[in-house]
Amino acid sequence: MSAQLKSLIAPKYRACYRRLVWSIVPHMREGTVRANGIEFAYIEEGDGPVVLLMHGYPDIAPTWAAQMRALADAGYRAVAPYSRGYPPTEVPANGFYDACTLVTDIKELVGQLAGEPVHYVGHDWGAATGYRVTAAFPDLFKRSVLLAIPHPITFAAMFMDPAQIRGRFHFWFFQMKGLAEAATSANDYAMIDYLFKLWSPKLDEPEHRALVKKSMSQPGALEASLSYYRAAFGNAPADPALAHLNDAINKPISTPTLTILGDEDPGKVAGKLQAPMFTGPMEVSYVDGTGHFLHREKPDDVSKLIVDWLAG
Repeated sequence: MSAQLKSLIAPKYRACYRRLVWSIVPHMREGTVRANGIEFAYIEEGDGPVVLLMHGYPDIAPTWAAQMRALADAGYRAVAPYSRGYPPTEVPANGFYDACTLVTDIKELVGQLAGEPVHYVGHDWGAATGYRVTAAFPDLFKRSVLLAIPHPITFAAMFMDPAQIRGRFHFWFFQMKGLAEAATSANDYAMIDYLFKLWSPKLDEPEHRALVKKSMSQPGALEASLSYYRAAFGNAPADPALAHLNDAINKPISTPTLTILGDEDPGKVAGKLQAPMFTGPMEVSYVDGTGHFLHREKPDDVSKLIVDWLAG
């Protein structure tokens, strides 16, 4: 771990982080790797072909605990990085969180962690980036599984429905710099508890949410997590050096892709709208009785869908 990264993460947090994560993912290994100019922390389990798992908001790498174990048991090396700005991954000084930067993060993580094509699994922001990175760099991916988020091209149609706007009010609220930070961090990050309850009403995991809050409470991390949304609306800077990827990330996708949606998540209606964005095999599956965090609500069902899809 670099001196810069150590300076961003208090020793007390590092020790607490390890104890909490080990209690959730007892068989994991941990490491760091430098990609796209910053140092990424990751956890991993198993040996074999690499499956890269990327989390969303508000979440962190151990969200994949059940899926990592299932993938390891199936003969894969499951690697789950903490996304940029989510400690113990570095909070970058340049503040880039635009789509092309996130795609480049994945491209370079694949190169550093595998050096050959990988399988990709993403949830929420990890899913949104998954559609874009497989479009831009199809040769880097064998198959992909994307959870809770249909292709971003469907968002415009989704937001014509008032119920979608209610469930995704955070897209707009997070544009209010200063107010959004204050509201999200207030009362021991009660916003995190609220969003989990809003999006997955049947899920109650205070221990996992506590781990998310500890990551988000580190210096710069809260603003970083909100900057994903600001960049999506053009209210945070984009890396001008990556502007050449703007067309590539919206190309039709040839990578065989499975989208998995919770059947109680309002966003499920958009699953049927994404077919025109694929030239390769694409399927949409729904998991009964689940909302947005479906991989934690019914981990065995979701893990089986993932393992079966990756097996081809």
